[in-house]
Amino acid sequence: MMIRSSTVKRLHLLYGASPSLGSKRRITISSAHRANQTSEESLVVVGGGAAGVYGAIRAKSVSPNLRVLVVEKGKPLSKVKISGGGRCNVTNGHCLEHKVLAEHYPRGKREFQGPFFVMHGPADTMSWFMDHGVNLKTEDDGRVFPVSNSSSSIIDCLMLEADRIGGKVVTGACTANDGKFLVKIEKRTVGFLQNVEADYLLIASGSSQQGYDLATQLGHSIVNPVPSLFTFKIVDKNLAELSGVTFPKVKAKLKPDNAQKNIPEFTQAFVFPSVFLWIRMLLVDFILDIHIEDAKGILLQHKIKFAKQKVINSFPPEFGLVKRFWKYLLDREGIDGETFWASISNNSLISLCSLLKNCSFNVTGKGQFKDEFVTAGGVLLSEISLQTMESKITPRLFFAGEVLNVDGETGGFNFQNAWSGGYIAGTSIGKQAAGVFQKANVAY
Repeated sequence: MMIRSSTVKRLHLLYGASPSLGSKRRITISSAHRANQTSEESLVVVGGGAAGVYGAIRAKSVSPNLRVLVVEKGKPLSKVKISGGGRCNVTNGHCLEHKVLAEHYPRGKREFQGPFFVMHGPADTMSWFMDHGVNLKTEDDGRVFPVSNSSSSIIDCLMLEADRIGGKVVTGACTANDGKFLVKIEKRTVGFLQNVEADYLLIASGSSQQGYDLATQLGHSIVNPVPSLFTFKIVDKNLAELSGVTFPKVKAKLKPDNAQKNIPEFTQAFVFPSVFLWIRMLLVDFILDIHIEDAKGILLQHKIKFAKQKVINSFPPEFGLVKRFWKYLLDREGIDGETFWASISNNSLISLCSLLKNCSFNVTGKGQFKDEFVTAGGVLLSEISLQTMESKITPRLFFAGEVLNVDGETGGFNFQNAWSGGYIAGTSIGKQAAGVFQKANVAY
């Protein structure tokens, strides 16, 4: 059965299990050439995550006559749902200048110095969501969240907009060859078969192996992906209040099962509640650039200067903390936040300094979501035009999001890569398709 534009009116979500099992729906994409060329153009998007859905919406907005099909093997926008502790860290509001923003991408820093974020940066992302009814807030550390503190606000916004402009989302997996793309959707258990001819292919499959396989089949090189960011279980009920709190730079020691092993150290950005693999204890220095003796002096001077203020309402700005984390420290040390600074003992100040310089967290296991949030590796950026997100190897093939060899620091940077890439790819596809429609109408 061929999908025609007349049959694709609304967005219908078909949720299903992983297609890796033989009984599940399978999609193959191969070369196809129409016997009779028409003005109809179609786009297949592989991946229903942030980059894929955002790109599909943009393409359809630029070219309303474009037929759009989004193929997702699981639930669309699943990473959006769990990000930021369920609040969705949309972007970062403190890095609006594109060259400053690019510095937050260990992989992609050099390439993103160009026009990538100029074409669609954090300010554009925030404007888009606010224009579509999502109220946003920027927290002290620059993280941008919906005012609702719920990722559902972002998901509902994207899905409602996709529904409004028309399109279709199906469950499946893909293989591909170049040329015009013939998409075959197969579900063996019910004898379901559906063929779709596509003129454009956007691979926005995140860290799924499916996307890497497609890119390889279409002539692209892959940097072997490795996990970059995980969530783990830590026994501390008060950490729930710190979801989304970030520190730009900390030093951490990772203590493995065998206490006799050397404890590796690393310096990087840190966000609750994410830590790394094979840890049994995490020791974190939250004020890396301040010596412990200097920290004691800072706290002592603060105590003298703010003697008549409550401890919960005042803390040294030199530490770069947010109030939620300061409250966590006080609770952990058993200090009543309603106490005045004048009543805090010097021993309590020393304990607070020790906690800031060597804060321990016991790790009991991997988090409930199982898979890594972010991977390092993917399709080489040198094989992609970042002005259009189109492949330099296969015409009408586009990429966006985590499938590329890009990874950002925590703080909304990985989602911004997805929004920017999806927007640019969608714009490019939409303009190409609109040009075909326009030529066809003129010829007619």
